[in-house]
Amino acid sequence: MAAPRIDPALALGLIALLAAPLQAAPKDPPYPSMDLLRELQLQTFACGRDNTIEACGKASTMADPLMDHPRLGATCKDAIWTILERAKPATTNTFERREALNRTGQDVIPFCKQQTRSVAPSKTDTKPKEKKGVFNLIPGS
Repeated sequence: MAAPRIDPALALGLIALLAAPLQAAPKDPPYPSMDLLRELQLQTFACGRDNTIEACGKASTMADPLMDHPRLGATCKDAIWTILERAKPATTNTFERREALNRTGQDVIPFCKQQTRSVAPSKTDTKPKEKKGVFNLIPGS
């Protein structure tokens, strides 16, 4: 009995489907620079201070693409979301409005800047020395 014959086009299609997950994933966009974060911070302050369409529009325009950035954390995106929600000119520029924008602007850099070291200590770090008592003796001995 002869083995069933497989269509070559079908075989190539199946191979392509199986190889698809092996292809490299697209690279994440670069992390936002400190200059960009500082400019967003300044535009947020300007929106709170000036209460103009121009100042608030710049803050919103800068914040909008950061909401979809895959490398930014949740606390950063919370601050970005607050900017998008509050960076709109108001009929009366109340103290509460200005302060809310100022607080959010202050949060942008600490919440959004790229972390340069890991949270967990390195395994190559040395252990702290034992504390010695008054007479350079180890306590409890």
